[in-house]
Amino acid sequence: MQSYASWIIIRRLRIPFIIIIVTFAISILGMMLIPGVDSEGKVYHLNFFDAFYFVSYMASTIGFGESPYDFTYPQKLWVSFSIYLTVIGWFYGIGTIVALIQDHVLAEEIARSKFIKDVKALKEPFILIFGYNNITKNLIQRLSAIPKRMVVIDKDQAIIDAIALENYHPHIPAFHGDLQDVSIVEKAGIRSPMCKSVIIVFEKEYKNTKIAMMCKHLNPDAKIIVRSNTLQNNDYLYTIGIDHIENPFKVISNRLFLALTAPHLWMLEMWVHGHPLRINKHEKIPSGKFVIYGYGRMGQALEEGLMKAGVKYVFINANDIFSQNSKIEKIFSEEALENKLIDAGIDDASVIVAGTRDDMVNLAVIMLARKHNPSIYTIARENSLSDLNIFEAANIDRNYILEEIVAKKTYNYIAMPLANAFIKELSKRNDPWGESIVNRIITKMGRKPHLCEMSVTKKQALALYQKLEEEVAVPIKILKRSRDDYMKNNHVIFLLIKRKQNIILLPDDDFSIQKGDQMLIVCNDKSETDLAYILNNYYELHYVMYGKEKRTGVFGKLLYHD
Repeated sequence: MQSYASWIIIRRLRIPFIIIIVTFAISILGMMLIPGVDSEGKVYHLNFFDAFYFVSYMASTIGFGESPYDFTYPQKLWVSFSIYLTVIGWFYGIGTIVALIQDHVLAEEIARSKFIKDVKALKEPFILIFGYNNITKNLIQRLSAIPKRMVVIDKDQAIIDAIALENYHPHIPAFHGDLQDVSIVEKAGIRSPMCKSVIIVFEKEYKNTKIAMMCKHLNPDAKIIVRSNTLQNNDYLYTIGIDHIENPFKVISNRLFLALTAPHLWMLEMWVHGHPLRINKHEKIPSGKFVIYGYGRMGQALEEGLMKAGVKYVFINANDIFSQNSKIEKIFSEEALENKLIDAGIDDASVIVAGTRDDMVNLAVIMLARKHNPSIYTIARENSLSDLNIFEAANIDRNYILEEIVAKKTYNYIAMPLANAFIKELSKRNDPWGESIVNRIITKMGRKPHLCEMSVTKKQALALYQKLEEEVAVPIKILKRSRDDYMKNNHVIFLLIKRKQNIILLPDDDFSIQKGDQMLIVCNDKSETDLAYILNNYYELHYVMYGKEKRTGVFGKLLYHD
């Protein structure tokens, strides 16, 4: 795309250049026409070069003296006139240059040109991110650590300036503009074959849907990740071919259902997101009646989960808790809220859920519920990460942070696709199955092991890939062996293997690995390091396969035959 920065500079400096040229021309012409006297008393005229040389240093007030001879009075009179004439031209030119440096249009055009150049220079896969908010900032920080290349566009120039101040590495090209403008999105590289993913996680559904449809048409091959807040919009996004939809309310409903009916499956899902493999005391939900304040998007999603779990619940309409004064200003009415809680039977309820879109109201609901029922179990919806400290100070038993949920789910989809697939498989299993996996992991590696994802490719598993190309069978039990003693196994569990589109959960030890397999593995630091060496080092792989060191060279082959 064309840059207009040079055109703007030339257009703005056209008149100053003309004025400087005219003042110089008049001064030089006068110096050439006015006669002078040389050292011998003869009349002479300055040639063009001498006149241009003198006017050049005179106009810049350097003042080297009269050249090539002392001037006559007519010459001095003309020089005095020329000084003021050229100074006017220089002042006007310098003032225009200073104004041009501060010109908003030029600065924006230069920034636009740099942004387009930076995007075109990306020769590796990148992620296009719409908007820089709490969710995307969290995502960018985590994705930069992998690292992943990203491009950001936002409507606010101040936000784009904030991205530059963050000094992300690698550099993140960022620009501002209307996010629903096709030309802006094209500048951001949506049509580039290197644009592999698009993240759209605003709170407004219509905005998300419109941008998602535009991106899907501009780049059908890119994975579109969209936030949706209603089940109806979920269905619509699926029909138009959106790859991944993040509905935080559906996630909350599913997690609450698992916590009530299958705590070990809930534990596994939360562990994937960084939670220890344990259920803390404050995370155990008591049996009994639920009182849910707010029947909006979250309330409707929760109703589905609670009905499946067979739990008794009461919903409270969150409207009419604001009164109005004479100036038509909304004032929060604590009395109206408290009366609603009492009418819903808060005194004998086991759980209170504060699920409105207003964090202040949610905190007030929790406070008033505890006032009437000090032992009640509290669940709150936190709409923004910016209120995190306030909610933590409130000592809420279970706090669902919408922005954090969306950020973590989106990160897993991009950076840990197998972990994301594992979470989906949990919905097809029962709690005894989950309990057996939890016990197996804890027995081998304690409550804080981590997940790693490895693919059988030349890039990630060179030695294993070459061995498979030799048509040698390599079962999983080989990869579990220790580099120190092949008769012993490392603490490692192959949780899932993805082969093309097929998912194999907990493959047995005799399961043979194939080229292209993707492996989700539970491990600790030592076992992960051992496995990485075995996958990529031919000698380490040979040892765990045969229990003997691989010898090379003529002398080695004489001592040892494979």
